[in-house]
Amino acid sequence: MNIKDQKSKAITTFDEHLDNRYGKIGTSKRTEFEIKAKAFAIGEVIREERRLASMTQEQLAEKTGTKKSLFQELKMATVIFNFQHFTNCWSMGLVAKLP
Repeated sequence: MNIKDQKSKAITTFDEHLDNRYGKIGTSKRTEFEIKAKAFAIGEVIREERRLASMTQEQLAEKTGTKKSLFQELKMATVIFNFQHFTNCWSMGLVAKLP
C-alpha cells in the first residue's frame, strides 16, 4: 500500500471521529461531550450578543437574575445552562441566533 492510500484510510468523517473519541451516540461519554459542546455554543452566542449590546457580564447577570460566575462557567463549558437561565436570556433576545 502506498503512502497516498495510507493517508486516505486515515481520513475519517467528523461523526467517525466523534464515535472513536467519545463513543457512539447514547453512551455516557458521548452524551457528556455533547452537553459540554452545546453549553459552549450557547455561551459563545450569549457572549457575542452581550458584546453587541455593550453589556458586561455583571449587567447581564443582573438583568437575567443570575450571577456573573454562571456566564464565566458557561464560557468554559463547566456548567449546565438550565431552562430558567435559557428563558431569561431568550426573553432578552440573547439566544435568538442559536443554530
